[in-house]
Amino acid sequence: GTAYFARKLNELSDAELLDPALRDGRTRAQVVAHVSYHARLFAHLLEAARTGMSQPIAENRDTEIALGATLPPRALRSLFRHAEVHLNVEWRDLTDQDWNARLHLPNGRKITARETPMLRAKEVWQGAIDLANGARLADVPKAALDHAPQRSLIATVKS
Repeated sequence: GTAYFARKLNELSDAELLDPALRDGRTRAQVVAHVSYHARLFAHLLEAARTGMSQPIAENRDTEIALGATLPPRALRSLFRHAEVHLNVEWRDLTDQDWNARLHLPNGRKITARETPMLRAKEVWQGAIDLANGARLADVPKAALDHAPQRSLIATVKS
C-alpha cells in the first residue's frame, strides 16, 4: 500500500497537490500530510512502547495536517518519505514482546502494536484513493477492504 500511495503521489505535479481530493473538503496536499502524520504518530507510539517512555500526547491533529499541507511540495513529499522510513525502523526494532504493547490512539482507542500494520495499510490505501488520480478499488487488497473503517474505501470511491 505504501508503494502504491507513493506512486500515485509521484504521478501528481506540484500544482496538482493543491487540487481537491476525494476526502471531504480536503486538498491532495492535506491527504498527503494526513497519511504522513499518521505514520509519524504510529512511529512515535511504537518508539515509546519499545523504549518504555511515556506515550506522546498527540496535539491537535487537524492543525498539524493543515500546517503540513502548507509545506512546499518538495518538503511535503519528503515528509511522506521520512515518516515512512521512521515507521519502518520502529516496526523493525520491535521485539516479539513489544508487538503486544498497548498503544493509546488520540481518539481514545486502545490497540496493540500488532494491529498497527493493518491499520497503516488501510490508511495508505484510503489515502491513495483519496488522491483522486486514478487509484482503483480493484487494486486494494481484499484484507484491507475486509477491515475497512466506518468511512470505508468503498463509500469514498462511490461518492
